Amino acid sequence: MAVLFMVAVVISLPGLIHSFQPLFSFDGNSTTHRDITQRAVLRKTAEVCRDIAASEGRDFSLIIDDSLSADNVQRACSSTGTSTFLLSTVMFRTSIANMYFSNAKVDVVYALSEEHHFDDETFQGGRDVITAGVSAVKASVKLESFVAGRWTLGGVFHTLQDFYSHSNWVELGNNAPFSTLIKPDQPLENLAGLSTPTCRNCTGGNCDNNLLPDLLQQGLLTSGYFNVFSSAKPAGKCSHGGSFDLTSRHDPVGGISKDVVASSHGSLHHKAADLAVNATMELLEDIRLAVGDKNFLRLMGLSQSSVLCFVIDTTGSMSDDIAEAKRVSFAIIDSKRGTQQEPSAYILVPFNDPGFGPLIMTTNADIFKDNINKLSANGGGDIPELCLSGLQLALTAAPPSSEIFVFTDAPAKDAYLKSTITALIESSKSVVTFMLTDVLASRRRRRSAVGVSSRSMSQSDAQLYRDIARASGGQAIEVSKSDLSLVTSVIEDSSASAVVTVFQVVTNPGRPDNFTFTVDGSLRNMTAYITGTSSLTFDLTSSTGVSQSSSQSNGPLASFTTAGNLRRLSLNIDNQTGSWVIRVYSNNPYSVKVTGQSSVNFIFNLVEAHEGAHGDFSLMEGRPLSGGNASILVSVTGSDTVKVTEVTLFDSSGPTEVNGSLQSVGGGNFLVTFSGVPAGDFVIRLKGEDSSSTSRSTDSSFQRQASTHIKTSSISVTGQANNTNIEPGSTISIPFTVATTTNGVVNDSATGTFTVRANNDRSYTSTSPSTVTIAAGSGGKANGTITLTVPASAASGTDVTLTIEAENTAANDINYTVLRLSVAAKVTDITRPVCQVVSSSTSCPSSSSLCASSKWEFIANLTDGINGTGIETVTIRQGNGTLNTSTVAGAGGENITVATYSASCCSQNVELALVDIVGNVGTCVGQARESTTAAPVTTAALNTTSTGGHTESISHYLWISVVVSLFWK
Repeated sequence: MAVLFMVAVVISLPGLIHSFQPLFSFDGNSTTHRDITQRAVLRKTAEVCRDIAASEGRDFSLIIDDSLSADNVQRACSSTGTSTFLLSTVMFRTSIANMYFSNAKVDVVYALSEEHHFDDETFQGGRDVITAGVSAVKASVKLESFVAGRWTLGGVFHTLQDFYSHSNWVELGNNAPFSTLIKPDQPLENLAGLSTPTCRNCTGGNCDNNLLPDLLQQGLLTSGYFNVFSSAKPAGKCSHGGSFDLTSRHDPVGGISKDVVASSHGSLHHKAADLAVNATMELLEDIRLAVGDKNFLRLMGLSQSSVLCFVIDTTGSMSDDIAEAKRVSFAIIDSKRGTQQEPSAYILVPFNDPGFGPLIMTTNADIFKDNINKLSANGGGDIPELCLSGLQLALTAAPPSSEIFVFTDAPAKDAYLKSTITALIESSKSVVTFMLTDVLASRRRRRSAVGVSSRSMSQSDAQLYRDIARASGGQAIEVSKSDLSLVTSVIEDSSASAVVTVFQVVTNPGRPDNFTFTVDGSLRNMTAYITGTSSLTFDLTSSTGVSQSSSQSNGPLASFTTAGNLRRLSLNIDNQTGSWVIRVYSNNPYSVKVTGQSSVNFIFNLVEAHEGAHGDFSLMEGRPLSGGNASILVSVTGSDTVKVTEVTLFDSSGPTEVNGSLQSVGGGNFLVTFSGVPAGDFVIRLKGEDSSSTSRSTDSSFQRQASTHIKTSSISVTGQANNTNIEPGSTISIPFTVATTTNGVVNDSATGTFTVRANNDRSYTSTSPSTVTIAAGSGGKANGTITLTVPASAASGTDVTLTIEAENTAANDINYTVLRLSVAAKVTDITRPVCQVVSSSTSCPSSSSLCASSKWEFIANLTDGINGTGIETVTIRQGNGTLNTSTVAGAGGENITVATYSASCCSQNVELALVDIVGNVGTCVGQARESTTAAPVTTAALNTTSTGGHTESISHYLWISVVVSLFWK
């Protein structure tokens, strides 16, 4: 039985809620943006998988409704599809979370922006937000920047969904989405004018009938006005409503919001939410047609496997390392190609000095092979290399929770990026493992007879890499070049499906210690990794009391190999569920990591509460505050047999363990509350009971541990761009605030100076203050501004990750915020491709028994209009025939794509999807009919209306035997 735990760390409880609540509903009956997004994504993903299965002749038995879960959708979409197959929904769940977190962020960043919420009758402005966002998503997908596409898409979802809660579309009796919102070439009609009254006063607090009858009879569209600073609004206009909306106190009083069941029009809340789900699915269908089924599923994050990501030093001494990286990557590719475990993407970042990159990211294994084959070892110069710069590129490009492998034998020349790398690790929750070759035993690098430093790195050089590995839950594996091939099995281990961390600890300084971990019935292929000096020894004891010492390389509990500082143990856990113990004997630093394959896993995200008109929670891009209260929201999915019994924050350096109190908040969610989290470096540990029938024991205890460390800080850093989409050649300003906190609250009387660092992964030109100072009387805060300039040559769809850090003068406390931005060219082409039928031939017989012996055909000219960017793809959306396309020049010099479709008369329908270069989608639909004559008898005109109101008449002949219609989707 597949089980996933999603953990969100909550900084404080929310204030008042006044919107489609972003993430959580505490009234137990309202639908949130998170609910709407999840329902739409799961349903549309399942539909795409159903269609793919049908085209491949496979069964698809999943019922598509609002009861879908990530687990059953992913299993149904899997070609394996068996209940015994190890299924990991971590990537899918993380991707959905990215979308609903960016959805929720709109209520923070654009809380007072009427167009982002369709307030104040800003229908054109709201549609412009959607149009620009959808264009950016399609551009990101074209560059295979799926992570950036998800973040942008979630924000678009919010604006689209708010339309149904904030307008009177539902009250007008509509039962289908307002499709014009995602079709910018169609006019927005029947809008209430600025001088048109729309509402009357609510009576006795009842607003059910406050919309004017004339408005409803005429079918005019309006939305509520909203303002937290002023009660002014145009005469006779509706308000949004709620205690934060001052306009709702001004005649006509009350509101029309359907945000929650307690809203002014709360009786229509669920209908508005259902329409928002359908509208979100309609938008997803448009994106699906534009990018294709395969890329759509990648955008949704539907993948069984993680990425294969290598960051490789290419200087002169690395030829053996590069050869081994090639060998192990090729072995993984060749063994997993075409299987459920085939990597979802491949990332390669070379580095040396003075350069790093370019980043190669592809879903094509052969392209990855070709690029890694091209790597050669040369140069090297002054020994230190730009390792962290290369790692920064990988961390921002890889999907969250990826595993990244770094190959190097040199110290980092860019060690100043350590805090930036740590911030990106904490934000992305990716795991970084270093393959370090020829590390010296001494703390200082040797020098040759002529005074030149040797290539090998010292222990102090290697410590930087160990610190980064520890922060991510990875390992720093130190080995000779000749033995490197003996440790790269770690890479193959990580590429298996559904790998989970059961237990992990780093002990520095070293001390003998006992470590207990639980083996549960869902675990398979368990492996333990122990790193440390050659003098380290250990004992292993199973739940049944069987023991094995490190002197036995092949014993009753494990077989293990040793290479460099790594011992890799393959555990024998058959019929030995329960508590196991590893005893490590060493006074030097060491690490222990225990993994296995299981469908039971969890992910976590820091979120913070915010109050106001759109109050709830949003994703927190930084560290929790020392001494403050924190909570963890645990969402259990995939099985009713799992019970969470314990969630703790654990700091091994103390050791310190903070236990949380669990409270069920419904729907399989538990709020785990921590009071006064002390300063420290924590990991999340989760324990529970699973009595699933698939377990090897009747009632099995289990434990899981998060890889990424959570550090607390007494510094608060916040920052936000006014627009997350940046045009090429433009400069944006990002204001930020630094504050000192005590016990999780801003210290109003605090003063101090903080070092500021701002880094972006694209190396775009940027300015920022080097320090900010909190002065007396400033309320404990200091403000600054960062500018970022995007080159005019930047491609639309390029993602940019900006990290802003603040460090105290003692250099012992640091916090950060991470901003995700996208390069998005201004939308100039909003016209969808058009279809003009040229001819059709051969009528189909009236008897279906004769259909196989006859064929039908139609030919259409496809164009993208005078100002269009040009048709890029034409695909068969429906039909079992053959499509051929060619390009010819029209009379006016425009490119015309000639589409010729032929099919058996047993398949009498066709629908073609036409996509232009920027992703506008049109469709042509044809249907074969039995005919008594084949003569053309009429001329038809089809009208296409652009945003500017221009009407283009397209005349074409229709044969009686084939009826062709044009649909805009």
